[in-house]
Amino acid sequence: MTVKLSKAEKKVVYDKKLCGLLDEYSKVLIAVADNVGSNQLQNIRKGLRGDSIVLMGKNTLIRRCIRIHAEKTGNKNYLNLLPLLVGNVGLIFTKGDLKEVSEEVAKYKVGAPARVGLVAPIDVVVPPGNTGLDPSQTSFFQVLNIPTKINKGTVEIITPVELIKKGEKVGSSEAALLAKLGIRPFSYGLVILSVYDNGSVFSPEVLDLTEDDLIEKFAAGVSMVTSLSLAISYPTLVAAPHMFINAYKNVLAVAIATEYSFPHAEKVKEYLKDPSKFAVAAAPVVAEDAAAASASASSAAPAEEKKEEPAEESDDDMGFSLFD
Repeated sequence: MTVKLSKAEKKVVYDKKLCGLLDEYSKVLIAVADNVGSNQLQNIRKGLRGDSIVLMGKNTLIRRCIRIHAEKTGNKNYLNLLPLLVGNVGLIFTKGDLKEVSEEVAKYKVGAPARVGLVAPIDVVVPPGNTGLDPSQTSFFQVLNIPTKINKGTVEIITPVELIKKGEKVGSSEAALLAKLGIRPFSYGLVILSVYDNGSVFSPEVLDLTEDDLIEKFAAGVSMVTSLSLAISYPTLVAAPHMFINAYKNVLAVAIATEYSFPHAEKVKEYLKDPSKFAVAAAPVVAEDAAAASASASSAAPAEEKKEEPAEESDDDMGFSLFD
């Protein structure tokens, strides 16, 4: 015979369980559980069994347990969860990879009909085609201004119709029509709202970032720091090479414009005084190009000669040789 616990005893048991999870786990997914049934939640628990535990409960009780646990242990990191405990949310404690756990949770979404008064989470579009309904059901379509025609004794929708827009409440006519058509437009499941990892809280979109995305963002940040440092003439590690190069260009320009000189500027001044040195420097490149052109021409000449040989042989064979 099972003994029923009182409300106070249930709270003590829940507090003990939650405090144990806070001591054992350092990563938590905060998930919204709107319109999630008990069977669906049980399937999610089974799918996550091993590395993760799903904990549901009243937000006030969870907040109280977290505060008491932080005072006893001195670990203030979990206090960052308190602002996130709003609405119908649950906690998924995990030791596994956060991205893999979030992907596993997303698998357990189930289709749901459009119930009257429900706020549509997405746009609902009725596709064109044969509905299988008899002509007596055309009144539903007329009320909703859906163009139809009778085809082989059944009602056929001519064009796609946006029946419900996202954020609108589902009316009785829309719900009845979708039920007759057998359309379950909505799908519900645990939706990850935020991610907690060792005291840090961030959006679940961060889990979708790849190494290439991180490298691209890091490079963009370095570029911005470099531009800012150069604009305000503030030396930083990334801006230092550009500053040295710009300074060298300025000193070189002064040396060319005046009689002041330094070793690295002497070569530039020599080139400016005697432009023929540019041609001398470019001569090897021109010679290589000429050699390559002559090699290609010489390789093409034997090919042409080989093509002419079969023609001479054929003339001899036919008895039309010019030297006979």
